[in-house]
Amino acid sequence: METPGVVKYRIPKFWDDEFKALAYINEEFNDPVNIVKWLDLGFPNRFTGDMCDMRSRQPSWNNHFIEFFHDLGWQDIGTSYYRMMPGTILPTHGDVYKRYIELFDLRGKETTIRRAVVFLEDWQSGHYGEYGDQPLVNWVAGDTVEWAWDQSHMAANMGFTPRYTLQITGHI
Repeated sequence: METPGVVKYRIPKFWDDEFKALAYINEEFNDPVNIVKWLDLGFPNRFTGDMCDMRSRQPSWNNHFIEFFHDLGWQDIGTSYYRMMPGTILPTHGDVYKRYIELFDLRGKETTIRRAVVFLEDWQSGHYGEYGDQPLVNWVAGDTVEWAWDQSHMAANMGFTPRYTLQITGHI
């Protein structure tokens, strides 16, 4: 079943495991309204994974991803590698893109923003994603989910191994 505003495709794998050795950091989720809501619902306070964005060294092959999305018509492309350790959840939310909107002066143009998640490894037990109202498991490295700026989504790692993805942000 397809979800309006969500597109799925596969990027042929060209990367190695260099993403596992990046300088990941953990930053608080940037939507305090959702954090309060999730805590009130009883979720444990472990909402974000570890990120390595363009402020830090990116893998040697990172530009291949940027070129791929540029060829799709995306502009001002940013990449952020994401490591979700076991026990981490990110309940259903919509992204706010605060830094991105400020950096590229997109206030009032938010509807042009796109986001994609590229799964860097094959699915492992306990790894979960949901985009719109559709669950996603059993992915293969290179499977990609792309959505419009305001699409709700969630992720969780209830397994025993880290869940690695690449988050791409751009606008059309």
